[in-house]
Amino acid sequence: MRYGIHTDITGSFDGAPMNAIDELVARAREAHSLGLDFYIPQMFQIDALTAIAVVGREVPGLQVGTAVVPTYPRHPMMLATQALTTNAAAGGNLVLGIGLSHQLVIENVFGMSYDKPVRHMREYLEILMPALRGEQLAYKGEMLGATMLMPNQFDGAAVPPVIVAALGTQMLNVAGRLADGTALWMTGPKTVADHIVPTITKAAQDAGRPAPRVAMGIPVSVTADPDAARERANKIFAMYNNLPSYRAMLDREGAGGPADVAVVGDEETVAAELRRMADIGATDLTLPVFGSPEERARTMTLLGDLAKNG
Repeated sequence: MRYGIHTDITGSFDGAPMNAIDELVARAREAHSLGLDFYIPQMFQIDALTAIAVVGREVPGLQVGTAVVPTYPRHPMMLATQALTTNAAAGGNLVLGIGLSHQLVIENVFGMSYDKPVRHMREYLEILMPALRGEQLAYKGEMLGATMLMPNQFDGAAVPPVIVAALGTQMLNVAGRLADGTALWMTGPKTVADHIVPTITKAAQDAGRPAPRVAMGIPVSVTADPDAARERANKIFAMYNNLPSYRAMLDREGAGGPADVAVVGDEETVAAELRRMADIGATDLTLPVFGSPEERARTMTLLGDLAKNG
């Protein structure tokens, strides 16, 4: 299992101010020194793929990923070109995470229709995947179309794996058939073991594809005060209680809120919980580290130990 951190321009989700690019590079260097992967979400303040092109160039050998780029605002052929450019800049170490975002965001922020999201993602991948591979393409779907006659690939840069933010059964089936795996968030271990892994694995097998990557994102903090950490998690991640896709995963898990899926405790407790994720089928961990500076330092040290020693 690969260990990585999930960071945004507030650093550790606790409101700490950052100079975005310089600070991201500094955090990426820290992650790489510990043997960790580095994931950046697509935020309104910063473009994840542009930032990753810089980070990947500044920190050679670091696996970098998006968690995740919304599909609606970017045509899949444009995203393919940008992803290949970023992957070349990052030495072929990009993991391209994409997702629908949320109806509230797509309709109210971008002013776009969120109609038929599963069909949208299926058609998106049917264009994106061959475009990334540099294949000729003539596609006309109900919602999207594309024609590509010339190869669209950088020499010497591998095609980046594509993981899809897929939580529901239909989306997991699409991701398993057409992409390389799924990027999860706010989804607990019971749900991953009983729902996510069996569904996407069967879809991949039925399509004759390799076993899918399951990148599991959950908040983590090594702390001497777990109760305070859980209270803090509920405050920091409160918005995810109100987004339907994440609320559905919390309900499936039997979780009252983010605190119930966060991994908190001393080093031994957190290590045991994170190792268990591999047993249930997670292949990658993309972990937002939260807490005080001391707690963050303890957490990063532990994650580095786990990345190096298992």
